[in-house]
This record gives sequence, C-alpha cells and structure tokens, in this order.
Amino acid sequence: MSERKVRVRFAPSPTGPLHIGGVRTALYNYLFAKKHGGDFILRIEDTDSQRFVPGAEEYIIQSFEWLGLRFDEGVGFGGNYGPYRQSERKAIYRQYVDQLLDAGLAYIAFDTPEELEAKRSEIPNFQYDASTRGQMRNSLTLPADEVQRLIDSGARYVVRIRIEPNEDIRVNDLIRGEVVINSSILDDKVLYKSADGLPTYHMANIVDDHLMEITHVIRGEEWISSAPLHVLLYRYLGWADTMPQFAHLPLLLKPEGGGKLSKRDGDRLGFPVFPLEWHDPKSGEKSSGYRESGYLPEAVINFLALLGWNPGNDIELMTLDEMVRLFDLTHCSKSGAKFDYEKGKWFNHRYIQLRSDRDIADMFRPVLESHGIKDADQAYVEKVVGLMKERVSFVPELWPLTYYFFVAPTEYDEKTRKKRWREDSAAQLTELIEVLRGREPFDVEGTEAYVKEWIAAKGYYLGNIMNAVRLALVGQGIGPQIFHITEAIGKDETIRRIQRAIEILG
Repeated sequence: MSERKVRVRFAPSPTGPLHIGGVRTALYNYLFAKKHGGDFILRIEDTDSQRFVPGAEEYIIQSFEWLGLRFDEGVGFGGNYGPYRQSERKAIYRQYVDQLLDAGLAYIAFDTPEELEAKRSEIPNFQYDASTRGQMRNSLTLPADEVQRLIDSGARYVVRIRIEPNEDIRVNDLIRGEVVINSSILDDKVLYKSADGLPTYHMANIVDDHLMEITHVIRGEEWISSAPLHVLLYRYLGWADTMPQFAHLPLLLKPEGGGKLSKRDGDRLGFPVFPLEWHDPKSGEKSSGYRESGYLPEAVINFLALLGWNPGNDIELMTLDEMVRLFDLTHCSKSGAKFDYEKGKWFNHRYIQLRSDRDIADMFRPVLESHGIKDADQAYVEKVVGLMKERVSFVPELWPLTYYFFVAPTEYDEKTRKKRWREDSAAQLTELIEVLRGREPFDVEGTEAYVKEWIAAKGYYLGNIMNAVRLALVGQGIGPQIFHITEAIGKDETIRRIQRAIEILG
C-alpha cells in the first residue's frame, strides 16, 4: 500500500437510474476504502449535458442511503475537495487544457461533423490519429493566424490529445497484472469542447482524480481500453508520480452468460436491475427496483459482493463489517460473473430469517393494510410472521400463506373438501368443540396432547380429524401445524370456525 491515505471515488453520470453493476462497483470501492482506513467519495460526472436526466442524481443518492453505503465526502456530504459535481468545476479544467496545448501535447481541431463523416466514408475504419490528422482542419495543419481567426470568429472547435504512434503503454492493474497496449491503436481523443466549455469524460476524470488525491481507481472492465489514454494524460500533465493504481472489475453477465447484464434481461426473466424503482421522466416508463420488489438491502449487498469476489472461505452470509475485513482486490475474478438472480432470492430468504419478527411484521403491515387489515395487533402480527417467515423469500409472499390468520374462511376449497371432509366429520368435530371448550390454557403443546388423548380414547383416526379441522380453520389444505394455528387465533375463534364449517359443509 502507498503511504498516502487511501481515497477512492464512485463517479456516476446522472443520465438515468443506477444500474446494479454500478452498485457493485461502488460496493467494492467502499469495501476497499474501509479495509484500508480510507475515504469513499461520491463525485457526479455531469459534463455530458445532452444526456442529463432530471432526478437521476437524487435517485443515485437515495439508492445508496437505502443500501446503507455511506460516503465520507462528495455531493450531498461535503468535504475539502469540492465542488464534487463536474459541471461546477468548469473553470478548473480549462487551465489544464491550456497547459497541454502550450506543451504541444494537444491541439485544436475545427473539423465539422459533416467533414468527419465524409472522411469516414473515404477511409475504411477511419480514426483521428497520427496517420490522419495531417489531412484534417486543425492547429497542426492550419497557420497560427488562421487558427486564431477561427477562434475569434466563434467557430466551434474541440481540443484533442496528441498521441504519437508505436509506443507500448503499460497499465499496472491490481486484478489483471500488467496490461500493455501500443499507442498506434489509440485515437486522438477529444478532451474539451468549445460548444459548452466543458471537458470530456477523459479530461475531467484525470484532473478531478488528481486534485481530489484519489489513490485507487476501481471501475468496470469496460474502462480498461481507456486506461492507456489516462496513463498518457497523467504523464502529459506531469502527474505520473501520483497517478492512482487501477483495478478493473469483471463484468456482470446475463444469467446465461454471453454478454453484459442489461435491463432487457431483467424484463425478460422477471428481476430488477436497478436498486430502486425508476420512473423515466421522458418516456414515463416505470422500471422495477430491488427495494420495491421486496429485497432487503443487506441481502442485495451480500449477493452483489460475491459476484466477482471470493472472500477466501466457504461462508456466504456476511455482514458489511465482515466483508470489509475480508475484502482483497486480488481475490476478484478476471472473468465476468453470471448474474444468478435465483441466488439473489436465496440471499433475501436467508436475511428474512435473520431479521427479527418485529422488523418483518413492520414490513408486512402495509401488505395487510392493502388487504383491508388495518388494526391488527402488533404482537399478533409478530407471532404470525414468526410462524411463517421461514417459508418466504419476500415479505409480500406472507399474505397468501397467512391470510387465514386474519380473515376466517367463508368458502372451502372444493378439491380439499371432497378429499378431507368425510361423512362423519361434522359429528366428530361437534364433539371436538366440547373438548376444546374445556381446554385451558389453550397452548400448542398442551392442547395438542389433550386433543390426541381424546382422539385415541374415542378410537377415531387422527388424520381424519386433523384434516377436517384444517379445512375448517383455513378453508383449504395449507398452513403450519394445526395447534400453532389454534393457539394463534385463540379458543373462541377456533370454535367459531369449526362451527361455521359444520353448518356449511354438513
């Protein structure tokens, strides 16, 4: 590790909802920072004004609040390296663009979109580089006075980096080792646009990382092709000695592999790819989110952490603090990780079991209210949840498994009735009612033993009695152990339901 304090940043663009792959990138940055006692910074990279989407920045911040990943500084959090929105740093960038121009390491290009398109038609696989820039309208081919005249007249231009061919550029990656790319395949990327007075991503990214003293850049592998350009920019600006270390994370792949995970995959297979529900302000389209789909934030974090990182043991369930303690970038995979959304459901199931009955009852209450159950006793809801939460992966799934704890049946499943309600059921359950009236306390173990003794003494078949009672209490053949139901709903309600079944089913 460097002697400098570890500082990492997550730098999304406010161009739409936060993809789950971006959440994983942010998570790995967080784990790395906390493992090394460092800072985790939120920077909003909004230099692309054409793609800005209202509400996206707020959505990003709300997503991390829900997930429980807190930034140490940045947009919404303050800090000593601001502003943290690139659009508010406009004046900062120009001096570094001018520094590159003055050193001959960048140049001004006046080519119009039409001229560029014509050149692409003329030259197969055209790119603006050392082999073609001599044919274009730029400050390398135009007289100095013509360049100045064009600028003074308000002609639009861009500033491009000047990359010389045939140099091996080395990128030391903490996950992949040394990556070598020859400069001949690189184009003279645009660094600045006069149209809006803003730098492009590449220029702003390097300047901001340097000025914010970022020590490690941990990002997705789609940026590895840009790393040589970034290395050159650090060198051109005289910052090679403080250049951050790079780590390029494996992609999140489609569940079946064969490509990067997309929203279309989630729509096709029925799982979210965004942390929170997103309402597109332009199209009006609504996209599902993990929060609204019933996932617990700690389940999402744990699930994502293991998509591309191996903690070095067989433990799957980990708290955030445990992940911090175990995290090591060298244990990240070089190859993409298939997005196993079924495993995500498994994590949610496990974390529901770990949450207290009170927590799950609080989450279940809006579901109850949506079904007209508005005044259920808290202790009663917690008791029901405790009986049934091990059977669900999501809190809303509790309703079809527990509705009969809150609403007595008025109809009885016909298939179950034919199979479980016998000719003598009404008579036997009429006797059972009197047995139950005399039982006190009406607890699980005692009532079960009491009823079974009566059944044995009468010579009845245990299965016949219990199946008929279940139909009477639930309306069909589902539910937990019978005496857990009777204890929960109580003696009076148990007797009422049995009487009603006798009257209706005969």
